[in-house]
Amino acid sequence: MPLTPQHLIELAHTTMPYGQYAGRRLIHLPESYLIWLQDQKTADTHLAQLLSLALLIRSEGLEHLLDPITKPLAPGSPLLQ
Repeated sequence: MPLTPQHLIELAHTTMPYGQYAGRRLIHLPESYLIWLQDQKTADTHLAQLLSLALLIRSEGLEHLLDPITKPLAPGSPLLQ
């Protein structure tokens, strides 16, 4: 997947839709959980791509790079379209 700014914005604002961390932003999931999820099969390939990106960012200690974009976005924001 070619990385675009849109992927980082989505990662900063997407929450886990199920499981013990449902509702938590993907970038804030524990690294051990991201590793476990990587071995699971998910039907949602877009979610799997975002989880892989979250794992890459977390494993390299770069989650602070998303801090400026983790502020809540207004409904209908063009950044999420």
